[in-house]
Amino acid sequence: MNAETTPKVPVALTIAGSDSGGGAGIQADLRTFAFHCIHGTSAVTCITAQNTLGVTRVDAMAPEAVVAQICAVYEDIGVQAAKTGMLLNKEIITAVAQQVEALQLHNLVVDPVMVSRTGAQLLDDDAVKTLRNLLIPKAAIVTPNRYEAQILSGLPIHSLDDMRAAAQIIHQNAAAKAVLVKGGGMQGSLRGVDIWFDGHKMETLTTKHIDTKNSHGTGCTLSAAIAANLALGKDLITAVRQAKEYVTSALSYALEIGKGQGPVGHFFPLLIK
Repeated sequence: MNAETTPKVPVALTIAGSDSGGGAGIQADLRTFAFHCIHGTSAVTCITAQNTLGVTRVDAMAPEAVVAQICAVYEDIGVQAAKTGMLLNKEIITAVAQQVEALQLHNLVVDPVMVSRTGAQLLDDDAVKTLRNLLIPKAAIVTPNRYEAQILSGLPIHSLDDMRAAAQIIHQNAAAKAVLVKGGGMQGSLRGVDIWFDGHKMETLTTKHIDTKNSHGTGCTLSAAIAANLALGKDLITAVRQAKEYVTSALSYALEIGKGQGPVGHFFPLLIK
């Protein structure tokens, strides 16, 4: 089959940081795109030196370099869906938001990487404000974890009702079209329970909880899977449901590598004996 007769493959773009350990960031996103038979493209926002034990160094890309990567992909290959991960600072966030608007990038999934699952803040206050005001309103969906949802909503989150209230506030105040408040950082039976709200419908999305310490990259993987499903033409709630199922399966086959927290098994069918 020659190039002229090859069926067109949907394209997804990840705008995120590089994880040298391969468990999160653009590495996790590109694996997730490939699993879904999507051609993955990338715009690197920062380079991290990290492994399963943690991050030892972060180097930001120049905003102009990030913009150049986005434009290079869009102008030649095209983009059916995109996702953002670690954007690191106000200048990069502003540049990305401007490009999303200028290029009219649709099916944008914003993973608002600002607080780790353990509660450590990763962005300064100016960057958080810029993310809330400039980028989130352009997203088809925003996927905050518990601590990110607390910052975006201004509410402490300890219960399912708190998660529901936060989703409503984020939808209203951050002008998000749809919100998925993730329960991975919650305790007990709420771990893995997510709240979906699109201004009309609120749903509690539940999958089987997988008890493993090797969960590095779950947030990146979920948002990438949502983007992949959107690139395949699925509606938003279906994309979210199927992404959650994928992450649950990947967690079931998480990788026991390194001395710390290993990554999820993105290609879990290859790991099934």
